[in-house]
Amino acid sequence: MTSLVAQAVSLETRLKPTDLTVGAGELVAVVGPNGGGKTSLLRALARVERAGGTVRIDNEDVDQASEARRRRLLSFLPASRDLGWPIAARDVIALGLEARDDRRVGELIDLFELGALANRPVDRLSTGERARVLMARALASRPRLLLLDEPLSNLDPYWVLRFLDVLRACAVAGQSLLVALHDLAHLSRFDRAILVADGLIQMDEPPADLLASERFGEIFRVERDPTGGWAIRPADRRSSR
Repeated sequence: MTSLVAQAVSLETRLKPTDLTVGAGELVAVVGPNGGGKTSLLRALARVERAGGTVRIDNEDVDQASEARRRRLLSFLPASRDLGWPIAARDVIALGLEARDDRRVGELIDLFELGALANRPVDRLSTGERARVLMARALASRPRLLLLDEPLSNLDPYWVLRFLDVLRACAVAGQSLLVALHDLAHLSRFDRAILVADGLIQMDEPPADLLASERFGEIFRVERDPTGGWAIRPADRRSSR
């Protein structure tokens, strides 16, 4: 079943008109070079700017939905982890809900192991701790679509793996997820990989096919080295001298 249908979504100067569909329960990675349009795609889908086109989730037009209804349709987690509010972590999590639900907040505090931090002001938490609080807020309303911009940044290895497990659990529960990534080592944990560059979706493939593609290497200006890692393509190495 298709959950997200986006038609001609765009952001002036940053994202050209783009169509995209994502199925219910699908975990999709969004990758691409810096400045290529990954964040712009997520922001256009989240309708947090004056984006063009239309976004429908479970056949509902997001632009026509009330604010309360939008919380059930989608949640957007920006890349920034900055929080200047001197309010308790548990209250930040509750902001993701239409109405206060202490049981749901408690579930998320347990899921992200925030018990010792729940009453601490978020502006006194580390960046990684704030990332856990903000992810909990994004999940709070159990939205149909999750749009997550670099959720694995600033996390230690344990929490990277825990977040990946949580994302898969969301997909198993029927939610659709679009997740912007920099670390390509995690692509195998995803169902699809979308490559965004020059303000357009350039590729949409299973992760293994995308990584093996010559087009992928051309866009990122890298190639596989004998160890299986990445090296700068010879032509680009010469051009940087």
